[in-house]
Amino acid sequence: MKRIGLLSDNHSYIDDHILGYFAECDEIWHAGDIGDPEVTDRLADLKPLRAVYGNIDDARLRRQFPLDQHFVCEGLDVWITHIGGYPGNYQKRVREGMQLNPPGLFISGHSHILKVMPDPKYQLLHINPGACGHHGFHQIRTLVRFSVANGVVSDLQVVELGKRGRK
Repeated sequence: MKRIGLLSDNHSYIDDHILGYFAECDEIWHAGDIGDPEVTDRLADLKPLRAVYGNIDDARLRRQFPLDQHFVCEGLDVWITHIGGYPGNYQKRVREGMQLNPPGLFISGHSHILKVMPDPKYQLLHINPGACGHHGFHQIRTLVRFSVANGVVSDLQVVELGKRGRK
């Protein structure tokens, strides 16, 4: 079993409060819009990190991280990308990929809208962790933690980090 910490849309913001939520995690996954390499440096110093770049990320971050991460974690096929959509409204590129090889867990960011929902068409779970940074229209900053064992997601927790504000 692995405990995963999932976040997205930092837009260059990271603090010890956010990092504290990952202390008991085995890995941290980031769904893009990192903003500043310091964000991923601090995350990677804490736990093993898997990340993708987002639309605001510069050339340095795009060289460091891919557009998509496809991997298997504890028997679960995982696909992480930044702009991906959600069940019934996937981006064209994602929809075409789903038709060829749907994962068991699809993770995207970008919208700043927290979503945890099943996709019965592709038999998968979709998670968007919302946004943990201060930039954007979201009102509450969020991240997600969950466990993966034997190809199944369990013990999912949504963590509210407080109101979005200027930092």
